[in-house]
Amino acid sequence: MLLLGAAFFLTLAVRPGHAETRETDLANGMKVIVKVDHRAPVVTSQVWYRAGSMDESYGVTGVAHVLEHMMFKGTEAVPAGEFSKRIAAVGGKENAYTSRDQTVYFQTLRKEELELALRLEADRMANLKLDAGEFAKEIQVVREERRMRTEDNPQALLFEKLMATAFVSHPYRHPVIGWMGDLENMTVADAQHWYRTWYAPNNATLIVAGDVEPERVFDLARQYFGALPAQALPERKPQTEPAPSGLKQVELKAPAKLPVVVLSWQVPRLTRPAEEWEPYALEVLAGVLNGHATARLPQALVNEKRVAVDVGASYDAVSRGPGVFFADVTPAEGKTAEQALAALKGEIDWVKLAGVNGKELERVKAQVLAGQVFQQDSLFYQAMLIGEWRTAGLDYRQRDLRYEKLRQVTAEQVRAVANKYLMDDRLTIARLDPQPMSEAAAPRPALGGRHGG
Repeated sequence: MLLLGAAFFLTLAVRPGHAETRETDLANGMKVIVKVDHRAPVVTSQVWYRAGSMDESYGVTGVAHVLEHMMFKGTEAVPAGEFSKRIAAVGGKENAYTSRDQTVYFQTLRKEELELALRLEADRMANLKLDAGEFAKEIQVVREERRMRTEDNPQALLFEKLMATAFVSHPYRHPVIGWMGDLENMTVADAQHWYRTWYAPNNATLIVAGDVEPERVFDLARQYFGALPAQALPERKPQTEPAPSGLKQVELKAPAKLPVVVLSWQVPRLTRPAEEWEPYALEVLAGVLNGHATARLPQALVNEKRVAVDVGASYDAVSRGPGVFFADVTPAEGKTAEQALAALKGEIDWVKLAGVNGKELERVKAQVLAGQVFQQDSLFYQAMLIGEWRTAGLDYRQRDLRYEKLRQVTAEQVRAVANKYLMDDRLTIARLDPQPMSEAAAPRPALGGRHGG
């Protein structure tokens, strides 16, 4: 039955997509991409700015995320708070998020209301009011967000320390939300500079997915975005990371119930989708280790050896910066962090030595491919996948190649990337040493914003 399922998903995954995708470039340099999907009278609209935390400078880390918050503070035509109210009034939903690679603003609404979303987005792309009083209030919200989501969260704080240790010079070492010292000294002028530097049509992509006609979307884009002037963008100099040359370790002592160990290895990212094979093999390796309930790590460490209560592995091939392969383990009661870590590394070493058998490989590839296919059921993720590829400098039209390339991954290739990249010289280990927790923590006020981090 498993093999039948694998064959079905492998066939489904490589079938050419039925949805039409069209694109055009506005005269000001803005790219507009439309993916047609007539299954429901709904549309998702997303504006992607190729500006994330990796574009920040020392002293102003977190400014990309702060500006994302400020983008909801209004323009002359749309007062503070009105953007969200107007989208909600027509039954739509909207939000935004900032990542290391980009900042994205999105709405999902009835197809008849697409014009409203585009008009509002074009307005705040060019006419945002950055009021000092509003900034003073919102920066407090962001600082509180950092306290709650990072400083009071030992797992999040551990990951932050891991990244700051793993990377020497690349800006991926900085947290997206920023270091607290930078947030405490940030000014409205910093946000204004970020806005004027990066929020331009020639640094943005509009992606619309849903029950639409491409020419109608292009006409609306020209009407609302086409008149906005292009601007000179800063030169993006290469941001390289020195080659890893030895094991690095960091320890965090923080109030927590259980210890946690997180591992990261620097690995390749996807740069030439049609030519490379290693990123696809790393995706399959992540699936072998932790792609399902009976994968290597949960089966061996949680179910059989009972040395862990939680274990994971992950890899994302698509990014602007260096690729990272992660693994983590939380020891079971009565087991030490070192015992859990040894068991985790033992399973990885077994893959390096013995590889994977044919049935396991086909099952894992089927599950990895099925996950890719099921994402296409969501209009939102159809648009997201296009945006992620474009922001990373990849041709989103080559996404269909990804299914075939994953299907072609061999057991020897999986074993080869495990041996080449999951080695101690490329490894950073972060350990959470749990400290006694207070019986009652003082409650913090609710966050004043709801937009993503």
